Amino acid sequence: MRARTVAAFVLLLSVPAGAAVLERPGLGGITTIPDMPGWWHAGSRPGAYAVELDRGVSHGGKASARLKAVEPDAKGFGSLMQIARADKYHGKRVRMSAWVRAEGVERSAGLWMRVDGPAQDPTKSLAFDAMDGRKITGSRPWQKYEIVLEVAPDASDIAFGATLSGPGTIWIDDLTFEVVDASVPLTGSQKAVVLPAEPQNLGFEG
Repeated sequence: MRARTVAAFVLLLSVPAGAAVLERPGLGGITTIPDMPGWWHAGSRPGAYAVELDRGVSHGGKASARLKAVEPDAKGFGSLMQIARADKYHGKRVRMSAWVRAEGVERSAGLWMRVDGPAQDPTKSLAFDAMDGRKITGSRPWQKYEIVLEVAPDASDIAFGATLSGPGTIWIDDLTFEVVDASVPLTGSQKAVVLPAEPQNLGFEG
């Protein structure tokens, strides 16, 4: 395992380059968040960003997650993330939705989602979307954002979260995952073909 880290934005995580394992707390600057069970603090420059539970701001309920730059000219990016097994969604199209509020975002922010293959190598994802071309900037009230990806039958895990690059603050709340049909367009890149549940068109009649 090489000591240097992958800082490319497309990975959204600071992990050891060439590592064929999923990100875990303690690797590449990834740490757990005491007040937010299940969530991790990651990024290419995690020390430049704070991830906290905010009980004073929420979209629904009593709290939200806050991702904030803590350096005047924060470099790299910070990320709030978690990973779950993909078994429940094998062969299905999945929509992740979340409500996001932004304040003074100078470069970019957004949601992200990644589907990992059986090798569990985050550098070789099967599907990925970080809201390229539709980044959150400036100050915005609560808005709902969505990512839609196919989960291949051999997918091992789904990684997801939110990211902030540069000065500013975002709040994230009320995330949901749901299976949708093929009429809902995909939002990210796909590197694997999702196989049908059973043989099709055996008589070649369409």
